[in-house]
Amino acid sequence: MVDPSPDMTALNTVVPAILGLTTAAILAVTACFCTRRIRTRNKKGNLEANITFQPTRPVRSPSGQPPHYLKKSPSPTATKPLPGSLLSPVQSVKYAEENEVPKHTTICTDIDGQNGDTTITENGVDYGKLGSLVFKLRYLADRNALVVSVVRCRGLPEKQNSTRNGDAGNGINGKTQAVTDPYVKLQLLPEKQHKVKTRVVRNTRNPIYDEDFTFYGLSLAELSLMSLHFVILSFDRYSRDDVIGEVVCPLSGIDLSQIENQQVALSKEIQPRSLKIRAQGRGELLISLCWQPAASRLTIVLLKARNLPRMDVTGLADPYVKLYLLFNGQRIAKKKTHVKKRTLSPVFNESFAFDIPVVEGAGASLEDVSLELLLLDWDRLTKNEVIGRLELGGPRCTGHSLNHWNEICNSPRRQIAEWHKLNE
Repeated sequence: MVDPSPDMTALNTVVPAILGLTTAAILAVTACFCTRRIRTRNKKGNLEANITFQPTRPVRSPSGQPPHYLKKSPSPTATKPLPGSLLSPVQSVKYAEENEVPKHTTICTDIDGQNGDTTITENGVDYGKLGSLVFKLRYLADRNALVVSVVRCRGLPEKQNSTRNGDAGNGINGKTQAVTDPYVKLQLLPEKQHKVKTRVVRNTRNPIYDEDFTFYGLSLAELSLMSLHFVILSFDRYSRDDVIGEVVCPLSGIDLSQIENQQVALSKEIQPRSLKIRAQGRGELLISLCWQPAASRLTIVLLKARNLPRMDVTGLADPYVKLYLLFNGQRIAKKKTHVKKRTLSPVFNESFAFDIPVVEGAGASLEDVSLELLLLDWDRLTKNEVIGRLELGGPRCTGHSLNHWNEICNSPRRQIAEWHKLNE
Protein backbone atom coordinates (compact mmCIF):
# COMPACT_ATOMS: atom_id res chain seq x y z
CA MET A 1 0.00 0.00 0.00
CA VAL A 2 1.37 3.49 -0.99
CA ASP A 3 2.02 6.08 1.80
CA PRO A 4 -0.06 9.24 0.98
CA SER A 5 2.16 11.68 3.06
CA PRO A 6 4.53 14.09 1.16
CA ASP A 7 8.15 13.18 0.54
CA MET A 8 10.28 15.20 3.04
CA THR A 9 13.64 13.94 1.85
CA ALA A 10 14.33 16.78 -0.62
CA LEU A 11 13.17 19.45 1.87
CA ASN A 12 15.45 18.10 4.57
CA THR A 13 18.36 18.54 2.16
CA VAL A 14 17.60 22.14 0.96
CA VAL A 15 16.79 23.83 4.31
CA PRO A 16 20.21 23.33 5.91
CA ALA A 17 21.87 24.70 2.76
CA ILE A 18 19.75 27.90 2.83
CA LEU A 19 20.37 28.44 6.54
CA GLY A 20 24.10 28.00 6.02
CA LEU A 21 24.27 30.56 3.22
CA THR A 22 22.23 33.10 5.23
CA THR A 23 24.44 32.71 8.27
CA ALA A 24 27.60 33.12 6.16
CA ALA A 25 26.25 36.33 4.57
CA ILE A 26 25.39 37.82 7.98
CA LEU A 27 28.85 37.00 9.32
CA ALA A 28 30.53 38.53 6.25
CA VAL A 29 28.58 41.81 6.54
CA THR A 30 29.32 42.03 10.27
CA ALA A 31 33.03 41.43 9.73
CA CYS A 32 33.22 44.08 6.98
CA PHE A 33 31.45 46.67 9.15
CA CYS A 34 33.73 46.01 12.14
CA THR A 35 36.85 46.20 9.98
CA ARG A 36 35.91 49.59 8.47
CA ARG A 37 35.06 51.03 11.89
CA ILE A 38 38.39 49.90 13.34
CA ARG A 39 40.29 51.44 10.39
CA THR A 40 38.46 54.77 10.76
CA ARG A 41 39.20 54.93 14.49
CA ASN A 42 42.88 54.10 13.99
CA LYS A 43 43.26 56.71 11.23
CA LYS A 44 41.74 59.45 13.39
CA GLY A 45 44.01 58.54 16.28
CA ASN A 46 47.10 58.67 14.08
CA LEU A 47 46.23 62.16 12.78
CA GLU A 48 45.76 63.51 16.29
CA ALA A 49 49.03 61.97 17.40
CA ASN A 50 51.05 63.38 14.47
CA ILE A 51 49.88 67.02 14.71
CA THR A 52 52.11 69.06 17.01
CA PHE A 53 51.86 72.84 17.22
CA GLN A 54 55.09 74.78 17.55
CA PRO A 55 55.61 78.49 18.11
CA THR A 56 56.44 80.59 15.04
CA ARG A 57 60.14 81.30 14.68
CA PRO A 58 61.66 84.29 12.88
CA VAL A 59 63.44 83.74 9.59
CA ARG A 60 67.17 84.17 9.92
CA SER A 61 69.27 86.03 7.40
CA PRO A 62 71.69 83.86 5.35
CA SER A 63 74.53 86.23 6.27
CA GLY A 64 73.90 85.84 9.98
CA GLN A 65 73.17 89.55 10.41
CA PRO A 66 69.82 90.94 11.54
CA PRO A 67 67.73 91.64 8.43
CA HIS A 68 66.55 95.17 7.60
CA TYR A 69 62.93 94.76 6.65
CA LEU A 70 60.39 97.48 6.14
CA LYS A 71 59.35 98.58 9.58
CA LYS A 72 55.58 98.55 9.88
CA SER A 73 54.47 101.09 12.45
CA PRO A 74 50.84 101.47 13.53
CA SER A 75 49.35 104.63 12.11
CA PRO A 76 45.77 105.90 12.17
CA THR A 77 46.30 107.06 8.60
CA ALA A 78 47.30 103.64 7.29
CA THR A 79 45.94 102.77 3.86
CA LYS A 80 45.96 99.65 1.75
CA PRO A 81 49.37 99.01 0.17
CA LEU A 82 49.67 99.84 -3.47
CA PRO A 83 50.46 97.00 -5.90
CA GLY A 84 54.07 96.52 -6.84
CA SER A 85 57.26 95.16 -5.34
CA LEU A 86 60.32 96.95 -4.08
CA LEU A 87 62.31 94.58 -6.27
CA SER A 88 60.85 95.98 -9.49
CA PRO A 89 63.43 97.45 -11.88
CA VAL A 90 64.05 101.17 -11.74
CA GLN A 91 63.13 103.10 -14.85
CA SER A 92 65.15 106.09 -15.96
CA VAL A 93 62.45 108.73 -15.74
CA LYS A 94 63.20 112.42 -15.76
CA TYR A 95 61.42 114.46 -13.15
CA ALA A 96 61.37 118.00 -11.84
CA GLU A 97 62.44 118.66 -8.28
CA GLU A 98 60.03 120.61 -6.12
CA ASN A 99 61.18 123.80 -4.37
CA GLU A 100 64.54 123.62 -6.11
CA VAL A 101 66.69 126.22 -4.37
CA PRO A 102 70.51 126.37 -4.54
CA LYS A 103 72.06 125.50 -1.20
CA HIS A 104 75.54 125.23 0.27
CA THR A 105 76.36 121.77 1.61
CA THR A 106 78.90 121.31 4.40
CA ILE A 107 80.06 118.25 6.29
CA CYS A 108 80.12 118.63 10.06
CA THR A 109 80.23 116.42 13.16
CA ASP A 110 77.62 113.91 14.26
CA ILE A 111 74.35 115.59 15.22
CA ASP A 112 73.43 113.18 17.98
CA GLY A 113 76.88 112.49 19.33
CA GLN A 114 76.88 108.94 17.99
CA ASN A 115 80.36 107.83 17.06
CA GLY A 116 80.96 106.58 13.57
CA ASP A 117 78.24 108.70 11.90
CA THR A 118 78.96 111.55 9.50
CA THR A 119 76.53 114.47 9.33
CA ILE A 120 75.80 116.55 6.21
CA THR A 121 73.91 119.77 6.90
CA GLU A 122 72.49 122.08 4.23
CA ASN A 123 72.57 125.78 5.05
CA GLY A 124 69.86 127.28 2.86
CA VAL A 125 67.38 130.11 3.13
CA ASP A 126 64.71 130.35 5.83
CA TYR A 127 61.39 128.88 4.60
CA GLY A 128 59.05 130.20 7.28
CA LYS A 129 60.80 128.30 10.10
CA LEU A 130 59.00 125.02 9.54
CA GLY A 131 61.74 123.13 11.33
CA SER A 132 64.18 120.50 10.12
CA LEU A 133 64.19 116.77 9.39
CA VAL A 134 67.00 114.49 10.54
CA PHE A 135 67.49 111.18 8.75
CA LYS A 136 70.26 108.67 8.07
CA LEU A 137 71.31 106.76 4.97
CA ARG A 138 73.18 103.51 4.57
CA TYR A 139 73.76 101.36 1.49
CA LEU A 140 74.21 97.61 1.97
CA ALA A 141 76.31 96.58 -1.01
CA ASP A 142 75.97 92.84 -0.39
CA ARG A 143 72.16 93.10 -0.57
CA ASN A 144 71.77 96.00 -3.04
CA ALA A 145 69.60 97.70 -0.43
CA LEU A 146 69.24 101.31 0.69
CA VAL A 147 68.34 101.76 4.37
CA VAL A 148 66.70 105.09 5.24
CA SER A 149 66.36 105.84 8.94
CA VAL A 150 63.91 108.60 9.85
CA VAL A 151 65.40 109.88 13.10
CA ARG A 152 63.45 112.94 14.21
CA CYS A 153 61.99 116.35 13.39
CA ARG A 154 62.95 119.54 15.17
CA GLY A 155 61.12 122.82 15.64
CA LEU A 156 57.89 121.96 13.84
CA PRO A 157 55.20 124.68 13.86
CA GLU A 158 52.06 124.32 15.89
CA LYS A 159 49.13 122.71 14.12
CA GLN A 160 46.61 125.32 13.06
CA ASN A 161 42.82 125.52 13.26
CA SER A 162 41.39 126.66 9.94
CA THR A 163 40.28 130.25 9.45
CA ARG A 164 40.60 130.61 5.70
CA ASN A 165 42.43 128.23 3.46
CA GLY A 166 45.23 129.85 1.55
CA ASP A 167 46.33 132.56 3.99
CA ALA A 168 49.93 131.50 4.30
CA GLY A 169 50.96 134.26 6.63
CA ASN A 170 49.73 132.71 9.85
CA GLY A 171 51.42 129.32 10.15
CA ILE A 172 49.91 126.49 8.16
CA ASN A 173 47.27 127.88 5.77
CA GLY A 174 46.41 130.83 8.02
CA LYS A 175 45.14 128.97 11.06
CA THR A 176 45.20 129.40 14.80
CA GLN A 177 47.47 127.34 17.05
CA ALA A 178 46.58 123.88 18.31
CA VAL A 179 48.36 120.63 19.18
CA THR A 180 50.50 118.83 16.59
CA ASP A 181 50.49 115.07 15.93
CA PRO A 182 53.25 114.75 13.30
CA TYR A 183 54.31 111.83 11.14
CA VAL A 184 56.51 111.46 8.05
CA LYS A 185 55.75 109.90 4.67
CA LEU A 186 58.64 108.73 2.50
CA GLN A 187 58.83 107.65 -1.12
CA LEU A 188 61.72 106.90 -3.43
CA LEU A 189 61.49 108.73 -6.74
CA PRO A 190 60.91 108.30 -9.63
CA GLU A 191 59.23 105.02 -8.57
CA LYS A 192 56.49 106.91 -6.80
CA GLN A 193 54.33 103.88 -6.00
CA HIS A 194 56.59 102.69 -3.16
CA LYS A 195 55.44 104.65 -0.12
CA VAL A 196 56.15 104.13 3.57
CA LYS A 197 55.31 106.16 6.65
CA THR A 198 56.32 106.49 10.27
CA ARG A 199 54.04 106.20 13.25
CA VAL A 200 52.19 109.24 14.59
CA VAL A 201 53.82 110.90 17.61
CA ARG A 202 51.20 112.72 19.66
CA ASN A 203 51.24 116.32 20.83
CA THR A 204 54.82 117.35 20.13
CA ARG A 205 56.81 119.70 17.93
CA ASN A 206 59.99 117.63 18.24
CA PRO A 207 58.98 114.03 17.45
CA ILE A 208 61.53 111.21 17.67
CA TYR A 209 60.89 108.25 15.36
CA ASP A 210 64.08 106.17 14.92
CA GLU A 211 62.40 104.02 12.28
CA ASP A 212 64.23 102.17 9.49
CA PHE A 213 62.89 101.61 5.97
CA THR A 214 64.71 99.42 3.45
CA PHE A 215 64.48 99.55 -0.34
CA TYR A 216 65.86 96.42 -2.01
CA GLY A 217 67.23 95.70 -5.48
CA LEU A 218 68.96 99.05 -6.04
CA SER A 219 72.46 99.46 -7.41
CA LEU A 220 74.62 102.53 -6.83
CA ALA A 221 74.16 103.52 -10.47
CA GLU A 222 70.37 103.43 -10.06
CA LEU A 223 70.50 105.39 -6.80
CA SER A 224 72.32 108.26 -8.51
CA LEU A 225 69.18 108.79 -10.65
CA MET A 226 66.78 108.82 -7.72
CA SER A 227 65.62 111.16 -4.96
CA LEU A 228 64.15 110.79 -1.50
CA HIS A 229 60.89 112.65 -0.96
CA PHE A 230 59.78 113.25 2.63
CA VAL A 231 56.41 114.83 3.46
CA ILE A 232 55.84 115.93 7.05
CA LEU A 233 52.17 115.90 8.04
CA SER A 234 50.04 116.55 11.10
CA PHE A 235 47.45 113.86 11.74
CA ASP A 236 43.80 114.94 11.94
CA ARG A 237 41.29 112.39 13.20
CA TYR A 238 38.23 114.11 11.71
CA SER A 239 39.45 115.44 8.35
CA ARG A 240 42.35 115.16 5.94
CA ASP A 241 45.80 115.55 7.44
CA ASP A 242 47.58 118.91 7.24
CA VAL A 243 50.80 119.10 5.23
CA ILE A 244 53.44 120.88 7.29
CA GLY A 245 56.12 120.78 4.61
CA GLU A 246 58.39 118.56 2.58
CA VAL A 247 62.02 117.67 1.96
CA VAL A 248 63.44 116.51 -1.37
CA CYS A 249 66.90 114.94 -1.25
CA PRO A 250 68.41 114.10 -4.67
CA LEU A 251 70.83 111.22 -4.18
CA SER A 252 72.89 112.54 -7.08
CA GLY A 253 74.02 115.34 -4.77
CA ILE A 254 75.41 112.92 -2.18
CA ASP A 255 78.73 111.09 -2.37
CA LEU A 256 77.33 107.55 -2.42
CA SER A 257 80.70 106.12 -1.42
CA GLN A 258 80.14 107.69 2.01
CA ILE A 259 76.98 105.69 2.66
CA GLU A 260 78.32 102.35 1.38
CA ASN A 261 78.29 100.00 4.37
CA GLN A 262 78.36 102.92 6.80
CA GLN A 263 75.67 105.22 8.15
CA VAL A 264 75.56 108.90 7.23
CA ALA A 265 73.28 111.34 9.06
CA LEU A 266 71.72 114.33 7.29
CA SER A 267 69.70 117.32 8.45
CA LYS A 268 67.59 119.34 6.01
CA GLU A 269 65.28 122.31 6.27
CA ILE A 270 61.57 121.56 5.83
CA GLN A 271 60.18 123.61 2.96
CA PRO A 272 56.57 124.74 2.47
CA ARG A 273 54.73 123.51 -0.58
CA SER A 274 53.52 127.03 -1.36
CA LEU A 275 57.08 128.06 -2.27
CA LYS A 276 56.87 126.40 -5.67
CA ILE A 277 53.72 128.37 -6.52
CA ARG A 278 55.37 131.71 -5.74
CA ALA A 279 58.33 130.82 -7.96
CA GLN A 280 56.35 129.51 -10.94
CA GLY A 281 53.16 131.58 -10.95
CA ARG A 282 49.64 130.25 -10.60
CA GLY A 283 48.67 129.74 -14.23
CA GLU A 284 45.69 130.85 -16.34
CA LEU A 285 42.11 129.67 -16.77
CA LEU A 286 39.99 129.90 -19.94
CA ILE A 287 36.30 130.37 -19.15
CA SER A 288 33.21 131.26 -21.17
CA LEU A 289 30.21 133.11 -19.68
CA CYS A 290 26.68 133.62 -20.96
CA TRP A 291 23.93 135.64 -19.24
CA GLN A 292 20.28 134.78 -20.07
CA PRO A 293 17.99 137.39 -18.45
CA ALA A 294 14.74 135.77 -19.66
CA ALA A 295 15.55 132.51 -17.87
CA SER A 296 17.42 134.30 -15.06
CA ARG A 297 20.32 131.93 -15.63
CA LEU A 298 24.08 132.37 -15.76
CA THR A 299 26.01 129.70 -17.67
CA ILE A 300 29.74 129.22 -17.19
CA VAL A 301 31.87 126.85 -19.26
CA LEU A 302 35.27 125.86 -17.88
CA LEU A 303 37.30 125.14 -20.98
CA LYS A 304 40.92 124.58 -19.95
CA ALA A 305 43.91 125.84 -17.98
CA ARG A 306 47.56 126.38 -18.82
CA ASN A 307 50.94 127.17 -17.24
CA LEU A 308 49.97 125.62 -13.92
CA PRO A 309 52.73 125.26 -11.30
CA ARG A 310 54.28 121.87 -10.62
CA MET A 311 52.52 120.59 -7.53
CA ASP A 312 54.12 117.15 -7.55
CA VAL A 313 57.72 116.06 -7.25
CA THR A 314 57.35 114.41 -10.65
CA GLY A 315 56.61 117.84 -12.14
CA LEU A 316 52.84 117.41 -12.57
CA ALA A 317 49.56 118.18 -10.78
CA ASP A 318 46.03 116.79 -10.35
CA PRO A 319 43.93 119.95 -10.90
CA TYR A 320 40.21 120.57 -10.61
CA VAL A 321 38.03 123.69 -10.22
CA LYS A 322 35.46 124.67 -7.60
CA LEU A 323 32.86 127.32 -8.47
CA TYR A 324 30.82 129.38 -6.02
CA LEU A 325 27.87 131.64 -6.83
CA LEU A 326 27.63 134.60 -4.45
CA PHE A 327 24.59 136.81 -3.90
CA ASN A 328 25.16 139.93 -1.80
CA GLY A 329 28.51 138.46 -0.78
CA GLN A 330 27.03 135.16 0.47
CA ARG A 331 27.68 131.81 -1.18
CA ILE A 332 24.36 130.34 -2.32
CA ALA A 333 25.45 127.60 -4.76
CA LYS A 334 28.55 125.61 -5.65
CA LYS A 335 29.78 123.30 -8.40
CA LYS A 336 33.03 121.51 -9.22
CA THR A 337 34.71 119.83 -12.17
CA HIS A 338 36.24 116.39 -12.43
CA VAL A 339 39.87 115.91 -11.41
CA LYS A 340 42.34 115.80 -14.29
CA LYS A 341 45.22 113.53 -13.30
CA ARG A 342 48.90 114.24 -13.88
CA THR A 343 48.79 117.32 -16.09
CA LEU A 344 49.74 121.00 -16.06
CA SER A 345 47.44 121.84 -18.99
CA PRO A 346 44.08 120.28 -18.12
CA VAL A 347 41.15 120.38 -20.55
CA PHE A 348 37.84 120.42 -18.66
CA ASN A 349 35.13 121.34 -21.19
CA GLU A 350 32.47 121.27 -18.48
CA SER A 351 29.40 123.52 -18.41
CA PHE A 352 27.50 124.69 -15.33
CA ALA A 353 24.29 126.71 -15.04
CA PHE A 354 23.34 128.83 -12.02
CA ASP A 355 19.82 130.13 -11.38
CA ILE A 356 20.06 133.77 -10.36
CA PRO A 357 17.73 135.08 -7.62
CA VAL A 358 15.17 137.59 -8.87
CA VAL A 359 14.58 140.71 -6.79
CA GLU A 360 10.93 141.79 -6.69
CA GLY A 361 10.34 144.91 -8.71
CA ALA A 362 13.85 144.93 -10.22
CA GLY A 363 13.75 141.87 -12.51
CA ALA A 364 16.66 139.62 -13.33
CA SER A 365 20.03 141.31 -12.89
CA LEU A 366 23.68 140.51 -12.15
CA GLU A 367 24.13 143.63 -10.05
CA ASP A 368 24.49 141.79 -6.70
CA VAL A 369 25.89 138.58 -8.19
CA SER A 370 29.50 137.43 -8.37
CA LEU A 371 31.45 134.26 -9.09
CA GLU A 372 34.39 132.81 -7.18
CA LEU A 373 36.56 130.13 -8.80
CA LEU A 374 39.20 128.08 -6.98
CA LEU A 375 41.71 125.93 -8.85
CA LEU A 376 42.95 123.17 -6.54
CA ASP A 377 45.42 120.31 -6.62
CA TRP A 378 43.77 117.04 -5.58
CA ASP A 379 45.47 114.77 -3.04
CA ARG A 380 44.18 111.39 -1.90
CA LEU A 381 45.35 111.65 1.71
CA THR A 382 46.05 115.26 2.60
CA LYS A 383 44.06 118.46 2.23
CA ASN A 384 43.69 119.65 -1.36
CA GLU A 385 45.92 122.64 -1.94
CA VAL A 386 44.64 125.85 -3.55
CA ILE A 387 46.70 126.74 -6.62
CA GLY A 388 44.91 130.00 -7.40
CA ARG A 389 41.62 131.84 -7.31
CA LEU A 390 39.58 134.12 -9.56
CA GLU A 391 36.71 136.49 -8.80
CA LEU A 392 34.24 137.75 -11.40
CA GLY A 393 31.83 140.47 -10.37
CA GLY A 394 31.55 141.97 -6.93
CA PRO A 395 33.50 144.84 -5.37
CA ARG A 396 36.91 143.11 -5.56
CA CYS A 397 36.70 142.41 -9.29
CA THR A 398 39.12 144.67 -11.20
CA GLY A 399 41.10 144.88 -14.42
CA HIS A 400 40.60 142.25 -17.09
CA SER A 401 38.15 140.27 -14.93
CA LEU A 402 35.92 143.35 -14.53
CA ASN A 403 35.97 144.00 -18.28
CA HIS A 404 34.87 140.43 -19.00
CA TRP A 405 32.08 140.66 -16.40
CA ASN A 406 30.78 143.96 -17.77
CA GLU A 407 30.85 142.57 -21.31
CA ILE A 408 28.57 139.63 -20.49
CA CYS A 409 26.23 141.91 -18.52
CA ASN A 410 25.91 144.26 -21.49
CA SER A 411 25.70 141.46 -24.10
CA PRO A 412 23.04 138.99 -22.95
CA ARG A 413 22.60 135.65 -24.69
CA ARG A 414 26.17 135.79 -26.03
CA GLN A 415 28.83 133.24 -25.05
CA ILE A 416 32.03 135.20 -24.37
CA ALA A 417 35.31 133.41 -23.56
CA GLU A 418 38.44 134.96 -22.03
CA TRP A 419 41.72 133.87 -20.44
CA HIS A 420 42.19 134.93 -16.81
CA LYS A 421 45.32 134.87 -14.66
CA LEU A 422 44.83 133.18 -11.32
CA ASN A 423 45.59 135.16 -8.20
CA GLU A 424 46.76 134.23 -4.73
